[in-house]
Amino acid sequence: MVATTTPTELQERLDEADDDALSVVDIRDPSSYAAGHIEGAVNVQPHQLSTATLDAEWAQADAVVVACYHGKSSQRVAMLLDQHLDADVASLDGGFEGWDGPIADGRGDSEGGAVSPTRTEEGPGPSDAPF
Repeated sequence: MVATTTPTELQERLDEADDDALSVVDIRDPSSYAAGHIEGAVNVQPHQLSTATLDAEWAQADAVVVACYHGKSSQRVAMLLDQHLDADVASLDGGFEGWDGPIADGRGDSEGGAVSPTRTEEGPGPSDAPF
């Protein structure tokens, strides 16, 4: 089972962490992410996770916290990422619904933003193979 972190613990870690030491990955749908997300989070859909996405900047962090709506889906994604990342991976307990820290709106924040799909109309390429 993957570790969990509470919203309070995450806020403390965000306050203390260097910019590239901790990544928050929001796996909610893009419209929910755009309506509001944890400040600095990146939006990555579970179906977008592939070996190619592991080269993204967020995946190079020392610690990764996965957030979803209520904390259930993030557990599954965090377990998957824990197998493929050289990082401490955790799920946000209670998900975004439990978050009471700073919220960013839209997709234009400098640290976050939606991640483009890795698939093309022709299907996945060799570097886009799912885990």
